[in-house]
Parts: sequence; structure tokens; C-alpha cells
Amino acid sequence: MKFLDIKTDFAFKKVFGSLDSHDRLISFLNAIIYTEDDVQIKDLEIIDPYNIPMLKGMKDSFVDVKAKLTDNTQVIIEMQVLPHEGFEKRILYNAAKNYSVQLIKGEQYHLLNPIIALNIVDFDMFPETEKVITKFKLLEKEEFIDYSDDLELIFVELPKFKKSLESLNGIKDEWIWFIKNAESLEVVPQNFSGNVKSALETVNEAAMSCEELEIQHKKREFIAVQKGSLNLAKKQGLKEGLEQGIEQGIERGIEKVVSLSFQQGLSHDVIANITGLDVEAIKIMLEKM
Repeated sequence: MKFLDIKTDFAFKKVFGSLDSHDRLISFLNAIIYTEDDVQIKDLEIIDPYNIPMLKGMKDSFVDVKAKLTDNTQVIIEMQVLPHEGFEKRILYNAAKNYSVQLIKGEQYHLLNPIIALNIVDFDMFPETEKVITKFKLLEKEEFIDYSDDLELIFVELPKFKKSLESLNGIKDEWIWFIKNAESLEVVPQNFSGNVKSALETVNEAAMSCEELEIQHKKREFIAVQKGSLNLAKKQGLKEGLEQGIEQGIERGIEKVVSLSFQQGLSHDVIANITGLDVEAIKIMLEKM
């Protein structure tokens, strides 16, 4: 028995953003967002449920699922597999944008509903802490007085989650382990909760069509190319930096990434996301090569 890598957009949305994901998503959000003392989510609406995409090119290196809770709080769940320049600002911008677009001209500010941005990242974001889950909101700097709960940012850093399958303790551990390691399983663990078992059954390769498996293969291949490009940039930048100076070396490394990514058929927009360059700069760089 083999299972999909949940960190791809196809598998992630199949589990959490499809028409039959309702109970799984409630279980996941209750485990990650709320503590045992908090009011638990009883119901939600998945916004724009996911359908299988056409294979006309790859999406970005992140995937998002949106849900609206019964109190009208909107939760944006994002899976990000690769870091890029400005990622932290993009998360904040995306949350603020979703908060602000709720009102049309002339409506009152009290009609605004809270936004929770839940970000699952496959890299270390906050090296100053060993916590797997970190939560941020607006507070007074010295006495930590709440300003508002309307904007909350939550991060789950997968590399910091070190527990083995045998040492998992509760539904929160099960969900994080599932996202990080599902593809390594050969059977469904009997001690998993019902919703996590359901998630595994959803991404069981035996239940996939040839089209679905091909989509998953392409998604994983796309991520592998981007990871390879980033690693090449680091190695090339280091090598060139030692020989010609750090600044010039990094520039040469970025040029290598742009060239390799273009040869792999990635779009200008995707290459811009990988490198942090704007699209026009990438076009000019490719013309000179």
C-alpha cells in the first residue's frame, strides 16, 4: 500500500479542500488552531472546493484552502514547500487583503470578520524557537494587551516535528505526522483517529486513477526541480563567492537557477517566485544568455 505526498497541492487539496473534506478539515483545524479549553469548530464551509486540475503547467510552490466558520471567521490554510524572499510579508499581505476586501464602499467597519492565516511550512522559519506551532496576533509590546483578535497568523514548521509514529500523543500529533510523513507509510495505523484514517484512505494510490497519479507525479517533479534549483543556487553562489566575491557569486548562482528553471519549462512567474526577481528582470536575463 502506498500513499501520496501530502505536501503537493493535488494531495493537500484532495484531503482538506475537496467536496468530501468537511469533517477532516474540522478535525484538523480544531487540533491545530484551538486548545482543549477553547470553543471548538462545529461546522464550516469550504470555499471554492477543489477539482482535479488540467495538466497545462504547474502551480506555485504553495497551495491554499479557504474555509468560513459558523461565526464568519475565514481561515486560509496554506502549505508552503519552499522558502522565498518576501514570504513573511506575503503571508501578512494576504491576510490583510482578505480582511479588507470584506467591505464594499460605504459599509461599516464593525462588519469585518476575523481572518486566521494557518501556514504549514516544510522549512524552518523561526530558528530562535524549537516550537513546532507558533501563533501571532496584535498585542501591546510591554504588557501584551490584546488589540484585536481579528488577524491571527499561525505557523506549523514540519522540520521541527521529530516524533516517531510510535510516540504520537493525540490528534494534533497525528495530523502533523500525517502531513509530514504519509508517503512513507505502507499500511494505515490502527491507532489513528477516524478522520486521519479517512485522510489516508483518500490519498491511497490504489484508489487513484491513472490521470490522478500522473498529476501527482508532475507535482512532485515540479517541487523537486525547484528544490534542485535552490540547492544549485546555494552551491554555485558559494563556489563563485569564494573565487570572485560573495556578491558576484550569488548573482551567477541566480543566473544558473533562471537558466535551469527555464529549460525545465517553468513559467516566468514561477521563476520569479523561486528567485525573488521580477518578471521583467528574468526576461532580460534570459535574453542575454
